[in-house]
Amino acid sequence: MIKRRFFAATLIAAAVSSAFAQAVPADATASSASVAGQSLTPLVDYLKPPQYAAVRLSPDGRHLAVSTPVNGRLNLAVVDLQTRKGTALTNFGDFDVLGTTWVGNDRLVFTLGQFNSPTGPGQYEGGGLFVVSREGGDLKQLSQTVREFRQRGDNVYRGYDFGRRIPGNSNEIIVTGNLRSADAEDVYRMDLRTGRTTVVSEDRPPRTSGWILDANLVPRVVRSWVKDTSTYLIFYRAAAGGPWKEIGKIDETGKSSFIPLGILTDNKTLLVAANPGRDTMAVYKYDPEAGKLGDVVAQHPRFDMGADAEGERVPGVVLEPDTDRLIGYRVAADRPQTVWIDEKAARTQALVDRALPAHVNSFTRFPNSTRLLVSSFSDVSPARYYLLDEEKKTLEELFASNPSLDSSKLVEMRPFVLKTRDGLEIPSYYFLPKSYQPGQKLPTVVHIHGGPHARADGWGTGFGYREAEVLASRGYAVVLPNFRITPGFGAKIYTQGFGTIGRQMSEDHEDAARWAVTQGFADPQRMCISGASYGSYAALRALAKTPDLFKCGVAGLIVADLEMQLTSTFGDTAYNPAGVEFWKQIIGKDAKGDIAYRETSPVYMADRIKAPVFLYAGADDVRTPIEQANAMARALSRAGNPPKEFLVKKEEGHGYGRLENNLDLYTKMLKFLGDSIGPGVPSGQVAQK
Repeated sequence: MIKRRFFAATLIAAAVSSAFAQAVPADATASSASVAGQSLTPLVDYLKPPQYAAVRLSPDGRHLAVSTPVNGRLNLAVVDLQTRKGTALTNFGDFDVLGTTWVGNDRLVFTLGQFNSPTGPGQYEGGGLFVVSREGGDLKQLSQTVREFRQRGDNVYRGYDFGRRIPGNSNEIIVTGNLRSADAEDVYRMDLRTGRTTVVSEDRPPRTSGWILDANLVPRVVRSWVKDTSTYLIFYRAAAGGPWKEIGKIDETGKSSFIPLGILTDNKTLLVAANPGRDTMAVYKYDPEAGKLGDVVAQHPRFDMGADAEGERVPGVVLEPDTDRLIGYRVAADRPQTVWIDEKAARTQALVDRALPAHVNSFTRFPNSTRLLVSSFSDVSPARYYLLDEEKKTLEELFASNPSLDSSKLVEMRPFVLKTRDGLEIPSYYFLPKSYQPGQKLPTVVHIHGGPHARADGWGTGFGYREAEVLASRGYAVVLPNFRITPGFGAKIYTQGFGTIGRQMSEDHEDAARWAVTQGFADPQRMCISGASYGSYAALRALAKTPDLFKCGVAGLIVADLEMQLTSTFGDTAYNPAGVEFWKQIIGKDAKGDIAYRETSPVYMADRIKAPVFLYAGADDVRTPIEQANAMARALSRAGNPPKEFLVKKEEGHGYGRLENNLDLYTKMLKFLGDSIGPGVPSGQVAQK
């Protein structure tokens, strides 16, 4: 039995409040009217960045690294668990701190990026690699950011990425980088005190990436890109200096998938994700010397494990930090699930789940540690962090990521299976406001995720999840569909997306809207479509393709001209030839055999768009440059239907990072929705900011 007790979290907060202060607009917390007798939660509570995120416990269990709002961005801080003293370590104003990792107990390494992005946290103009001491001194930049390269006119990014810790070594880490060759990733040993590196992958195949090291830190497995294709060959060697041999192949279009995940502690057996004779990816043991795939060891009938059909890693195997010992399996299902094969971990999970029921509870244990960091969250409960002391059998609450939100203010994220008109069955979600009563027909928003080849939203997390909670709090129903080419749901759903953008892919969005109508909660005369990045494309395309289905559209971080997106030097796509070719396969060809740019690009369909449109963009976006938004706004104006709102924020990129900009965005978006499909609150009541 675990005894529940709680840290005086307010003491920690007070100790660091001066460093962690987040400015909030003066009118953001004013009192509001109610929806069906319930008070409206201020918008700021949904939109402010988490008070504490990416919490990491040091290996000795004495310190916590956290990302927390400083200077309008998520910056890095450390809390001493003995003294409750907090120290802010960074003060970036244009990027969020991402990917924080302890190196020993005295140093942290991290990278930079955009926390609030429609496809999940991304680097975009960030990246780079930094190291800082636990006390906040000796901050060093080990690798430049993407922005720094672009500012000096370089279009090929060359830098280092964190690879892994070296057990027992607090001065060095393993990194990967393309310093020797722009199109090949090498493995290096880096000294954090000097930034100097030593190559440990001299004799490698060409155009390498995705290295896997064994227990002795010897590079043993790597993938090699086949130039000008979407194919990677997988190479393996038995020992350092040995010959490389091909053992498999990855095709990013999903035609073949064999993705190494790790080497077991016997230094011989590989864990791989593959899908021989099946749709979803499963985890197998593989004998590389015999070239033989063993029995499946972890699988799910609807969700990929280990890797998706695109070849990207997804939850699958759980390895012990530093030792790489296999201790369990994990799947990103409708709700995350973990099965432990390590008895100690299984016992710990059972104890924590009894103490924190109805939540997804996860923990990380360093070898021989007795103090564990536990994170606990659900769709209606933002993450809370606890310290589990197994010797004392206590579970102490440390932080709440957003103490302003709880089950009284958040609505359930309801799973459903979207059945498309051609027979696909795609896991998706929907949200109903707390005021909903059976039989009501509500104004409804269909929110389309970014990518499109990205699984952007999970249970209680993601760009779409946040927007859905905002809109549901104001009385709107929200549908959050996945669709063909969304990875993570097997090869069939993924591969059916190629060559279908603006066509069958758009039909999936239509099917999601019609599903909501058949369920009885969506008013077919009051439906809007929204999205950012690819989601913006989907919204604009829908308004032209099915003008009677959607009465308005919200399009952010805009993609309106597919040819411009792949060729413009103002963005980063044109500098990635493999990415351009991959996108051409997604777009497909027209009747003449040419890439179907014009017949699928909304910028050429503006005369068919009659519904009101809301556009928003970041002035400094390099993923979907501002020229896309400008082109669409001009096209709509020429067609006699100028945007009802065209919001552009300076010093913002692919997603808004600053709280005041998000407040302005959603305040204007809610007004736009109210004007277009009616308010989501009873007549006469006004939702506040």
